[in-house]
Amino acid sequence: MTDFIDAEGFRANVGIILSNESGRVMLAGRTGRRGWQFPQGGVHPGETPQAAMFRELYEEVGLQSRDVALITQTSDWLRYRLPPRFIRRNSTPRCIGQKQIWFLLRLLADEQAVRLDVSSRPEFDRWRWVDYWRPVKEVIYFKRTVYVRALQELAPALFPEGAPPPPGWWPKHWRSAPDRVPLCPGEGRPAEC
Repeated sequence: MTDFIDAEGFRANVGIILSNESGRVMLAGRTGRRGWQFPQGGVHPGETPQAAMFRELYEEVGLQSRDVALITQTSDWLRYRLPPRFIRRNSTPRCIGQKQIWFLLRLLADEQAVRLDVSSRPEFDRWRWVDYWRPVKEVIYFKRTVYVRALQELAPALFPEGAPPPPGWWPKHWRSAPDRVPLCPGEGRPAEC
């Protein structure tokens, strides 16, 4: 089934932030690669973002809806553009980036329920729990600011007493205006994009 790409060229997608009881989040390692990221995947035509999230959750990490609690989701789509070298020029319609609804979940099942081998072509071959802000540092550079926006928006639901402070490596302009973190590379490319 083909994922949905809108008229502007953004592929509809869902991002999954899975937390444990301690407020740490799952980071998964791409199969056969060094990269780490949150589970994510495309929304098929006619599929709701929530249905896509539960489908991707099972396909990528082997968890079913009964294994997690849905805490919250982003209020709207968060977008990022792909760097020109990642755009497939011969595909129709052309995908220039992704628009994502992000979901924050809590693992209810024992972590032994996580399985990376339910798909015939596993997306990930390893995973680990990390501190809340760590994924921003480990994800591929062009996804960093969308991770910042998702984590910032969802943090109050996971940390009602206040989110952990940003780490020392956090860029100063993210601290001074966190609600205006640009999505690179399009809306004013910051140095770390």
